[in-house]
Amino acid sequence: MGSLFRSEAMCLAQLFLQSGTAYECLSALGEKGLVQFRDLNQNVSSFQRKFVGEVKRCEELERILAYLVQEINRADIPLPEGETSPPAPPLKQVLEMQEQLQKLEVELREVTKNKEKLRKNLLELIEYTHMLRVTKTFLKRNVEFEPTYEEFPPLENDSLLDYSCMQRLGAKLGFVSGLINQGKVEAFEKMLWRVCKGYTIVTYAELDEPLEDPETGEVIKWYVFLISFWGEQIGHKVKKICDCYHCHVYPYPNTAEERKEIQEGLNTRIQDLYTVLHKTEDYLRQVLCKAAESVYSHVIQVKKMKAIYHMLNMCSFDVTNKCLIAEVWCPEADLHELRRALEEGSRESGATIPSFMNTIPTKETPPTLIRTNKFTEGFQNIVDAYGVGSYREVNPALFTIITFPFLFAVMFGDFGHGFVMFLFALLLVINENHPRLNQSQEIMRMFFNGRYILLLMGLFSVYTGLIYNDCFSKSVNLFGSGWNVSAMYSSTVFRGKMLQLDPSVPGVFQGPYPLGIDPIWNLATNRLTFLNSFKMKMSVILGIIHMTFGVILGIFNHLHFRKKFNIYLVSVPELLFMLCIFGYLIFMIVYKWLVYSAETSRVAPSILIEFINMFLFPASETNGLYSGQVGNSGYTLIRKDSEEEVSLLGSQDIEEGNNQFNFGEILMTQVIHSIEYCLGCISNTASYLRLWALSLAHARIFIKTFCFVFILL
Repeated sequence: MGSLFRSEAMCLAQLFLQSGTAYECLSALGEKGLVQFRDLNQNVSSFQRKFVGEVKRCEELERILAYLVQEINRADIPLPEGETSPPAPPLKQVLEMQEQLQKLEVELREVTKNKEKLRKNLLELIEYTHMLRVTKTFLKRNVEFEPTYEEFPPLENDSLLDYSCMQRLGAKLGFVSGLINQGKVEAFEKMLWRVCKGYTIVTYAELDEPLEDPETGEVIKWYVFLISFWGEQIGHKVKKICDCYHCHVYPYPNTAEERKEIQEGLNTRIQDLYTVLHKTEDYLRQVLCKAAESVYSHVIQVKKMKAIYHMLNMCSFDVTNKCLIAEVWCPEADLHELRRALEEGSRESGATIPSFMNTIPTKETPPTLIRTNKFTEGFQNIVDAYGVGSYREVNPALFTIITFPFLFAVMFGDFGHGFVMFLFALLLVINENHPRLNQSQEIMRMFFNGRYILLLMGLFSVYTGLIYNDCFSKSVNLFGSGWNVSAMYSSTVFRGKMLQLDPSVPGVFQGPYPLGIDPIWNLATNRLTFLNSFKMKMSVILGIIHMTFGVILGIFNHLHFRKKFNIYLVSVPELLFMLCIFGYLIFMIVYKWLVYSAETSRVAPSILIEFINMFLFPASETNGLYSGQVGNSGYTLIRKDSEEEVSLLGSQDIEEGNNQFNFGEILMTQVIHSIEYCLGCISNTASYLRLWALSLAHARIFIKTFCFVFILL
């Protein structure tokens, strides 16, 4: 608890590491997490440091491992994660691990490449079979087509002009068939018409089922087309247009026998490709399953090895280059663990000369170290999000364990909602060792990391919900109401007015509700007025107490750093300002609660008006909360200096200041700090009114949400 109240005492240590044992020593230090290294090579670029080659080797191993993880995830193979974190690999195993990973990468890339090639060929053959099946219905011919078209009518039946035209066309008929994407059909047909000038005949048919694109792997709808054209020149144009629109063109058989032979050959090749592809996939899966067993440990080991070489690059070498010198920040309480880690690393490396360390004095400010556990980690993260405290300052996280859940509960005061939140957090706490919770999605992992915060928030919300008497935004009558409205019945209902609770009416108020707010306030029209007054004053009181407590914590810092003058010149004036203004506001609230009763409440002055008049000094006298509150009506000016005397006095003070003291910078700093503190007290006090506002809005938001969900259902 002492460590949580204030950061750890740190010292600067100098490590002398033998070149042969430096890797093992830093590995042992890293496993214990004892030190923070200082960079002794700040003037040396990253590419000129001694172990840059080893860092690049680690990056290459990280690239290979990332590729393996990607392939394992693509194959939907579960990636087992070890329960413990493996240490960095010994130097004698690094080359062996690198060789194994590189060999595995080459094998996987080759098998994957063959698999993709087989899969692409299979898809092309399937497309070809679909094309043959569909184009069979386009042309039904009994006569075989030869390369030269011979089926023209007799020459004597045609004119000389028509025969000459056919000669110029070459009298050669050709076909182009294939598949085209559904979205490109219209543009493809227009381009054929414009380029070929009508010397083509295009026939389309949509496939019944979508097929996968061999190039992109996307499943899309395809159209089968058959283009008939005259002449080789037009045929070249047609083929170029097909290439531009990324059509999958396949040879078109001229005869029915040739079509049948091609179809039979395609079926045989497809069956063979299916067999080979299945065997290739099985082999690839076996390789990936074997790699998945150790890939997690390899990833952790490579990360640790890379971190070790980064730390070694921060060390400096002595003249003989046989010893590395490192400077580290270490907690004073862990110096014996640091020595033990160096001895362990030297023993593992088998060095004859052990590494050692010694502490060195320094005037530099050490880093802030605050030890946390699974309970305090979430609260410490909240504080660190606003800023890490200076070295050996009081840590606010210790008090945030209580204040943060309580201030949340003031806004979220509902013991029904709070109990649900408490059960949810309790379920996370009980199952905190379940591996799936650590591997869950981002939003669920956020809830899991803050499970203890949610637990206290729900527990405190149950308490404030009992005070507010709210259960799912409805009041609960547990002890019976302390009000008897029968005496008010004639003056409210029969006069056409709504029910307003008035304790000044005799016989109405019989006593306070045992715990929390009386449920009868839900029926009164002045319910909001009563709750506004109660929650607004409560928020102001809690906020001022919270801010005063923060100023008091600063006194502990001044005492620890032996700056007692800051107590008299900073903390005491801050407390006086806070208590004389806002502390007096709390006094007026409590005094009004105690002195004025229900019968005299109508003549009670407004606290807000009295608080404002304390600064404005109104000309008209007010009654005040108590006698003597107003005080003197004004001040009497004893002596009025002339403007000349004032100016001379000011110039004299400035000259004396220039000759004797130069405290302009200190004065300006203190003035800015004073203004910031005064304005901050006012703005922060107003900010605490959010507790009141959100508390009132909570019930309305729940009711609207419930109604919205009910309408949807």
